[in-house]
Amino acid sequence: MDARSVTGPLHPAAPQPPPSLLSRADHHCGSDLPDRCGLPKTSSTSLTKSVTTVHDFRVTDYSLLDGMGVGGYVSSTTFAAADRDWVIRFYPDGATTGCLAHVSAFLYYFNRGAVAGVRVRFTLNLLERDGRMPQVTNPYMKRTFTSANNNWGFVKFIEKSKLESGSPYLHKDSLTIRCVLTVVIESHTVQDELNSVLVPPSNLHKNFGEMLKDGEGADSGALWSTKKKATSCIRIDDMEPSIFEALLHFIYTDCLPDSYNNGWNAAMQHLLVAADRYGVERLRLMCESKLSEAIDVETVSTTLALAEQHDCSQLKQACIGFMASPNMLGQIMETDGFNHLVASCPLILKEILEKVSCIWNDNQHQ
Repeated sequence: MDARSVTGPLHPAAPQPPPSLLSRADHHCGSDLPDRCGLPKTSSTSLTKSVTTVHDFRVTDYSLLDGMGVGGYVSSTTFAAADRDWVIRFYPDGATTGCLAHVSAFLYYFNRGAVAGVRVRFTLNLLERDGRMPQVTNPYMKRTFTSANNNWGFVKFIEKSKLESGSPYLHKDSLTIRCVLTVVIESHTVQDELNSVLVPPSNLHKNFGEMLKDGEGADSGALWSTKKKATSCIRIDDMEPSIFEALLHFIYTDCLPDSYNNGWNAAMQHLLVAADRYGVERLRLMCESKLSEAIDVETVSTTLALAEQHDCSQLKQACIGFMASPNMLGQIMETDGFNHLVASCPLILKEILEKVSCIWNDNQHQ
């Protein structure tokens, strides 16, 4: 059909880089530049409001309309969408001379004196006699209506031969045209409630880094006391050597190792667990911040489960805020991570739904 206008439990895998990372300058700890271990980050989202209306236009005694002539039409009543008036026009013998073997159908816009154009997405289709939409339907059109260009539709809506006796679209010589119309109202941008983890400033002298590098001065005993001084080693269970090394690096330097500034999700989750286990609060908050920056559809559920298990309130709110963002929750519910979240932290679902409800209510009152 031609369309044109008449007028024209958490077991992270080995560290893998997340799909996308915030590009940032590499700052050296101890310099006068912002701390690379806790750079502030904000984000915003553009939201577009719209109104969708369905109008059914029933045309009776179709056989009597045959022969009305090219350009002749019957019209629906005026119906409203987004405080604007619209009309469907049906041309039994076609809207132009180039479509004699077809009927035409158009959507007309009555602008009530408005000057600015109205952006819409719409389609026109014939319903079958039982009221259902056929499998093969006309595509949606995107159009900006103005007072000078106020109609758009299908010149070749359907072949007249398909509307003869026995047609699935005719019932007692009547047919119904359904218009599904979405009118764009406005777009506005809001500040996201994401990635708002506050990390306290560094409070450890930078020379501790040199002490670790040289192997002199303080050692791992600064973190764990031992009752048996004769013991030659301290056994650390349930922690990968690379995670323990990163933990020690932070203890001596108050910064993450360079390799961790890429924000690898799985490694950062392990490091957060280690920081919580040994009460290294600033490191735990830094891990929260890094994880909040790397939130995406695939990782948000497991990150939220981790935040809930280790009482990471800021990371938890960042995850819930991401889930409640427009068009996000449906995608997230299809992931394996969401199934794990439901199984391990079922009560968190109530908080997610409350956040979604709050955002939707705010949008409706704006």
